[in-house]
Amino acid sequence: MRILVTGGAGYIGSHTVRALIEHGLEPIVLDDLSRGHREFIPEGIKFFERSILDTEFITEVLVREKIEGVIHFAALSNIGEDSRIPLKYYSVNVGGSVSLLSAISAAGVKRIVVSSSAAVYGLAKKDVIHEEDECAPVSIYGETKLIMENCLRACSNQKYSWMALRYFNAAGAAEDGKIGEKHNPETHLIPLALKAVMGSGNPLTIFGTDHPTPDGTPIRDYVHVDDLAEAHVAAILSKESGVVNLGTGSGNSVKDVLDLIEEITGTKVPMLIGARRAGDPPKLVASFDRAFQILKWKPRKDIRKIILSAWNWEQS
Repeated sequence: MRILVTGGAGYIGSHTVRALIEHGLEPIVLDDLSRGHREFIPEGIKFFERSILDTEFITEVLVREKIEGVIHFAALSNIGEDSRIPLKYYSVNVGGSVSLLSAISAAGVKRIVVSSSAAVYGLAKKDVIHEEDECAPVSIYGETKLIMENCLRACSNQKYSWMALRYFNAAGAAEDGKIGEKHNPETHLIPLALKAVMGSGNPLTIFGTDHPTPDGTPIRDYVHVDDLAEAHVAAILSKESGVVNLGTGSGNSVKDVLDLIEEITGTKVPMLIGARRAGDPPKLVASFDRAFQILKWKPRKDIRKIILSAWNWEQS
Protein backbone atom coordinates (compact mmCIF):
# COMPACT_ATOMS: atom_id res chain seq x y z
CA MET A 1 0.00 0.00 0.00
CA ARG A 2 1.45 3.33 -1.09
CA ILE A 3 0.90 6.21 1.36
CA LEU A 4 1.58 9.89 0.71
CA VAL A 5 2.83 11.53 3.93
CA THR A 6 2.58 15.32 3.83
CA GLY A 7 4.94 16.95 6.30
CA GLY A 8 6.84 13.66 6.45
CA ALA A 9 10.15 15.42 7.19
CA GLY A 10 8.80 16.90 10.42
CA TYR A 11 8.87 15.57 13.97
CA ILE A 12 5.86 13.22 14.12
CA GLY A 13 5.74 12.79 10.35
CA SER A 14 9.26 11.37 10.13
CA HIS A 15 8.62 8.88 12.94
CA THR A 16 5.43 7.81 11.15
CA VAL A 17 7.34 7.27 7.90
CA ARG A 18 9.62 4.88 9.77
CA ALA A 19 6.64 3.06 11.30
CA LEU A 20 4.99 2.67 7.89
CA ILE A 21 8.16 1.06 6.52
CA GLU A 22 8.36 -1.29 9.53
CA HIS A 23 4.78 -2.41 8.81
CA GLY A 24 5.55 -3.21 5.18
CA LEU A 25 3.83 -0.14 3.71
CA GLU A 26 5.40 2.21 1.15
CA PRO A 27 5.54 5.87 2.23
CA ILE A 28 6.15 8.73 -0.19
CA VAL A 29 6.97 12.07 1.41
CA LEU A 30 5.87 15.58 0.41
CA ASP A 31 7.31 18.44 2.49
CA ASP A 32 8.33 22.01 1.69
CA LEU A 33 11.10 21.78 4.35
CA SER A 34 10.06 25.11 5.89
CA ARG A 35 9.86 23.32 9.26
CA GLY A 36 10.98 19.79 8.32
CA HIS A 37 14.43 18.28 7.91
CA ARG A 38 15.61 16.49 4.78
CA GLU A 39 17.95 14.28 6.84
CA PHE A 40 14.95 12.85 8.73
CA ILE A 41 13.71 11.09 5.58
CA PRO A 42 15.12 7.54 5.30
CA GLU A 43 17.38 6.76 2.38
CA GLY A 44 15.56 5.37 -0.62
CA ILE A 45 12.19 6.96 0.20
CA LYS A 46 10.72 8.96 -2.66
CA PHE A 47 10.55 12.64 -1.68
CA PHE A 48 8.93 15.71 -3.23
CA GLU A 49 9.92 19.15 -1.95
CA ARG A 50 6.72 21.04 -2.63
CA SER A 51 4.09 23.15 -0.85
CA ILE A 52 0.85 21.59 0.33
CA LEU A 53 -0.86 24.52 -1.43
CA ASP A 54 0.17 23.21 -4.87
CA THR A 55 -3.05 21.32 -5.60
CA GLU A 56 -2.24 20.51 -9.22
CA PHE A 57 1.15 19.01 -8.36
CA ILE A 58 -0.26 16.94 -5.48
CA THR A 59 -3.05 15.62 -7.71
CA GLU A 60 -0.46 14.60 -10.28
CA VAL A 61 1.63 12.80 -7.61
CA LEU A 62 -1.42 10.97 -6.22
CA VAL A 63 -2.34 9.68 -9.67
CA ARG A 64 1.17 8.95 -11.00
CA GLU A 65 2.34 7.19 -7.81
CA LYS A 66 -0.92 5.23 -7.44
CA ILE A 67 -1.42 6.49 -3.89
CA GLU A 68 -4.02 4.56 -1.87
CA GLY A 69 -4.02 6.66 1.30
CA VAL A 70 -2.78 9.99 2.65
CA ILE A 71 -1.48 10.90 6.11
CA HIS A 72 -1.53 14.68 6.48
CA PHE A 73 0.89 16.37 8.90
CA ALA A 74 1.88 19.48 6.93
CA ALA A 75 0.92 22.47 9.10
CA LEU A 76 2.17 25.32 11.25
CA SER A 77 1.86 24.54 14.95
CA ASN A 78 3.43 27.14 17.26
CA ILE A 79 0.90 28.66 19.63
CA GLY A 80 2.02 32.24 20.15
CA GLU A 81 3.37 32.55 16.64
CA ASP A 82 -0.16 31.91 15.34
CA SER A 83 -1.43 35.16 16.88
CA ARG A 84 1.42 37.13 15.28
CA ILE A 85 0.93 35.75 11.76
CA PRO A 86 -2.71 34.58 11.71
CA LEU A 87 -3.15 34.81 7.92
CA LYS A 88 -0.24 32.44 7.37
CA TYR A 89 -1.78 29.93 9.78
CA TYR A 90 -5.14 30.06 8.02
CA SER A 91 -3.43 29.86 4.64
CA VAL A 92 -1.27 26.83 5.44
CA ASN A 93 -3.43 24.92 7.91
CA VAL A 94 -6.85 25.56 6.41
CA GLY A 95 -5.91 26.39 2.82
CA GLY A 96 -3.42 23.53 2.71
CA SER A 97 -6.05 21.06 3.92
CA VAL A 98 -8.54 22.31 1.32
CA SER A 99 -5.84 21.97 -1.33
CA LEU A 100 -5.12 18.39 -0.27
CA LEU A 101 -8.81 17.43 -0.09
CA SER A 102 -9.31 18.86 -3.59
CA ALA A 103 -6.39 16.75 -4.82
CA ILE A 104 -7.55 13.48 -3.25
CA SER A 105 -11.08 14.04 -4.57
CA ALA A 106 -9.73 14.62 -8.07
CA ALA A 107 -7.41 11.61 -7.85
CA GLY A 108 -9.99 9.29 -6.29
CA VAL A 109 -7.99 8.50 -3.14
CA LYS A 110 -10.28 6.72 -0.68
CA ARG A 111 -8.53 7.19 2.70
CA ILE A 112 -7.06 10.16 4.58
CA VAL A 113 -5.77 10.47 8.14
CA VAL A 114 -4.99 13.92 9.49
CA SER A 115 -2.93 15.25 12.37
CA SER A 116 -5.26 17.20 14.64
CA SER A 117 -4.68 18.46 18.17
CA ALA A 118 -5.94 18.70 21.74
CA ALA A 119 -5.91 22.46 21.06
CA VAL A 120 -9.39 22.05 19.51
CA TYR A 121 -10.80 21.60 23.05
CA GLY A 122 -9.53 24.93 24.35
CA LEU A 123 -9.88 25.39 28.12
CA ALA A 124 -11.19 21.94 28.93
CA LYS A 125 -13.74 21.72 31.73
CA LYS A 126 -12.90 18.10 32.60
CA ASP A 127 -9.78 16.45 33.95
CA VAL A 128 -9.97 13.65 31.37
CA ILE A 129 -11.14 14.68 27.91
CA HIS A 130 -13.30 12.53 25.61
CA GLU A 131 -13.97 13.07 21.91
CA GLU A 132 -17.58 14.14 22.49
CA ASP A 133 -16.55 16.97 24.83
CA GLU A 134 -17.07 20.54 23.66
CA CYS A 135 -14.57 22.00 21.19
CA ALA A 136 -13.89 25.66 21.94
CA PRO A 137 -10.35 26.49 20.79
CA VAL A 138 -8.73 29.56 22.34
CA SER A 139 -5.81 29.74 19.88
CA ILE A 140 -5.74 30.39 16.15
CA TYR A 141 -3.80 27.14 15.75
CA GLY A 142 -6.56 25.20 17.53
CA GLU A 143 -9.21 26.94 15.46
CA THR A 144 -7.46 26.04 12.20
CA LYS A 145 -7.31 22.38 13.25
CA LEU A 146 -11.02 22.36 14.08
CA ILE A 147 -11.87 23.97 10.72
CA MET A 148 -9.77 21.28 9.04
CA GLU A 149 -11.78 18.57 10.81
CA ASN A 150 -15.04 20.22 9.77
CA CYS A 151 -13.84 20.34 6.16
CA LEU A 152 -13.07 16.62 6.27
CA ARG A 153 -16.50 15.85 7.64
CA ALA A 154 -18.39 18.13 5.26
CA CYS A 155 -16.57 17.22 2.06
CA SER A 156 -16.29 13.44 2.36
CA ASN A 157 -19.78 12.65 0.98
CA GLN A 158 -18.75 8.99 1.09
CA LYS A 159 -16.07 9.67 -1.54
CA TYR A 160 -13.39 8.94 1.03
CA SER A 161 -13.15 7.76 4.63
CA TRP A 162 -11.23 9.90 7.11
CA MET A 163 -9.87 10.03 10.62
CA ALA A 164 -8.63 13.02 12.62
CA LEU A 165 -6.21 12.09 15.39
CA ARG A 166 -6.28 14.59 18.26
CA TYR A 167 -3.13 14.14 20.27
CA PHE A 168 -1.90 15.83 23.35
CA ASN A 169 1.80 16.34 24.22
CA ALA A 170 3.97 14.51 21.69
CA ALA A 171 7.37 13.81 23.24
CA GLY A 172 10.44 11.61 23.02
CA ALA A 173 12.57 10.46 20.11
CA ALA A 174 13.43 7.39 18.09
CA GLU A 175 15.20 4.72 20.14
CA ASP A 176 18.27 4.76 17.85
CA GLY A 177 18.74 8.51 18.45
CA LYS A 178 18.70 9.33 14.73
CA ILE A 179 15.56 11.49 14.72
CA GLY A 180 13.78 13.50 17.40
CA GLU A 181 12.51 16.97 18.28
CA LYS A 182 14.28 19.65 16.27
CA HIS A 183 12.11 22.75 16.40
CA ASN A 184 13.17 26.34 15.89
CA PRO A 185 12.18 27.89 18.18
CA GLU A 186 11.74 25.03 20.65
CA THR A 187 8.67 25.43 22.87
CA HIS A 188 8.20 21.99 24.47
CA LEU A 189 9.01 21.29 28.13
CA ILE A 190 11.20 18.17 27.85
CA PRO A 191 13.65 19.34 25.16
CA LEU A 192 13.87 22.79 26.76
CA ALA A 193 14.72 21.24 30.11
CA LEU A 194 17.29 18.89 28.59
CA LYS A 195 18.93 21.74 26.67
CA ALA A 196 19.11 23.72 29.91
CA VAL A 197 20.78 20.74 31.61
CA MET A 198 23.34 20.50 28.80
CA GLY A 199 24.03 24.24 28.84
CA SER A 200 22.95 24.58 25.21
CA GLY A 201 19.77 26.47 26.11
CA ASN A 202 18.51 29.12 28.49
CA PRO A 203 17.32 28.30 32.02
CA LEU A 204 13.87 26.76 31.91
CA THR A 205 10.97 29.02 32.89
CA ILE A 206 8.20 27.38 34.93
CA PHE A 207 4.92 29.21 34.37
CA GLY A 208 3.38 29.16 37.83
CA THR A 209 3.66 26.91 40.86
CA ASP A 210 0.25 27.85 42.25
CA HIS A 211 -2.02 25.80 40.00
CA PRO A 212 -4.79 23.77 41.72
CA THR A 213 -2.81 20.51 41.38
CA PRO A 214 -1.07 18.37 44.03
CA ASP A 215 2.33 20.07 43.55
CA GLY A 216 1.14 23.40 42.11
CA THR A 217 2.43 22.81 38.57
CA PRO A 218 0.27 21.97 35.52
CA ILE A 219 -0.42 18.35 34.61
CA ARG A 220 -0.12 17.32 30.97
CA ASP A 221 -0.53 14.10 28.99
CA TYR A 222 2.80 13.12 27.39
CA VAL A 223 2.67 10.53 24.59
CA HIS A 224 5.79 8.99 23.05
CA VAL A 225 6.17 9.96 19.41
CA ASP A 226 6.69 6.31 18.43
CA ASP A 227 3.33 5.44 20.00
CA LEU A 228 1.74 8.26 17.98
CA ALA A 229 3.38 6.90 14.82
CA GLU A 230 1.89 3.45 15.49
CA ALA A 231 -1.55 5.05 15.85
CA HIS A 232 -1.22 6.68 12.43
CA VAL A 233 -0.37 3.33 10.85
CA ALA A 234 -3.40 1.72 12.51
CA ALA A 235 -5.59 4.65 11.39
CA ILE A 236 -4.53 4.54 7.72
CA LEU A 237 -5.32 0.81 7.62
CA SER A 238 -8.73 1.33 9.25
CA LYS A 239 -11.91 2.15 7.32
CA GLU A 240 -13.58 4.00 10.20
CA SER A 241 -14.27 7.73 10.02
CA GLY A 242 -14.31 10.26 12.86
CA VAL A 243 -12.16 11.89 15.53
CA VAL A 244 -9.97 9.93 17.93
CA ASN A 245 -7.97 11.15 20.94
CA LEU A 246 -4.44 9.87 21.45
CA GLY A 247 -3.39 10.15 25.07
CA THR A 248 -2.42 8.04 28.06
CA GLY A 249 -5.46 8.50 30.29
CA SER A 250 -3.20 9.92 32.98
CA GLY A 251 -0.70 12.76 33.21
CA ASN A 252 2.48 14.08 34.75
CA SER A 253 3.00 17.43 36.38
CA VAL A 254 5.80 19.75 35.28
CA LYS A 255 7.51 19.06 38.61
CA ASP A 256 7.21 15.28 38.08
CA VAL A 257 8.86 15.60 34.67
CA LEU A 258 11.68 17.82 35.93
CA ASP A 259 12.37 15.55 38.91
CA LEU A 260 12.67 12.59 36.55
CA ILE A 261 14.94 14.53 34.18
CA GLU A 262 17.24 15.37 37.10
CA GLU A 263 17.28 11.72 38.17
CA ILE A 264 18.09 10.46 34.66
CA THR A 265 20.71 13.10 33.82
CA GLY A 266 22.20 13.43 37.29
CA THR A 267 22.04 17.22 36.91
CA LYS A 268 19.80 19.92 38.36
CA VAL A 269 17.64 21.67 35.75
CA PRO A 270 18.50 25.40 35.72
CA MET A 271 15.13 27.11 36.05
CA LEU A 272 13.27 30.31 36.74
CA ILE A 273 9.78 30.59 38.24
CA GLY A 274 7.45 32.79 36.20
CA ALA A 275 3.83 33.83 36.60
CA ARG A 276 0.94 31.63 35.52
CA ARG A 277 -0.08 32.19 31.92
CA ALA A 278 -3.60 33.47 31.38
CA GLY A 279 -5.94 30.66 30.39
CA ASP A 280 -3.43 27.90 31.14
CA PRO A 281 -5.52 24.88 32.26
CA PRO A 282 -4.28 23.12 35.41
CA LYS A 283 -4.79 19.67 33.90
CA LEU A 284 -5.14 18.29 30.36
CA VAL A 285 -5.38 14.54 29.97
CA ALA A 286 -7.00 12.48 27.20
CA SER A 287 -9.00 9.29 27.32
CA PHE A 288 -7.75 6.72 24.78
CA ASP A 289 -10.83 4.47 25.09
CA ARG A 290 -11.99 5.15 21.53
CA ALA A 291 -8.49 4.66 20.12
CA PHE A 292 -8.34 1.26 21.80
CA GLN A 293 -11.84 0.32 20.67
CA ILE A 294 -11.42 1.37 17.02
CA LEU A 295 -7.69 1.05 16.38
CA LYS A 296 -6.67 -1.45 19.09
CA TRP A 297 -4.13 1.21 20.09
CA LYS A 298 -2.81 2.08 23.51
CA PRO A 299 0.35 3.90 24.61
CA ARG A 300 3.24 1.55 25.41
CA LYS A 301 6.05 3.89 26.45
CA ASP A 302 5.81 5.71 29.75
CA ILE A 303 7.26 9.06 30.78
CA ARG A 304 10.59 7.50 31.80
CA LYS A 305 11.05 5.98 28.34
CA ILE A 306 10.03 9.29 26.79
CA ILE A 307 12.70 11.20 28.71
CA LEU A 308 15.39 8.54 28.18
CA SER A 309 14.85 8.60 24.41
CA ALA A 310 14.78 12.42 24.34
CA TRP A 311 18.00 12.55 26.40
CA ASN A 312 19.68 10.12 23.99
CA TRP A 313 18.59 12.30 21.05
CA GLU A 314 19.78 15.57 22.62
CA GLN A 315 23.20 14.06 23.39
CA SER A 316 23.56 12.81 19.82
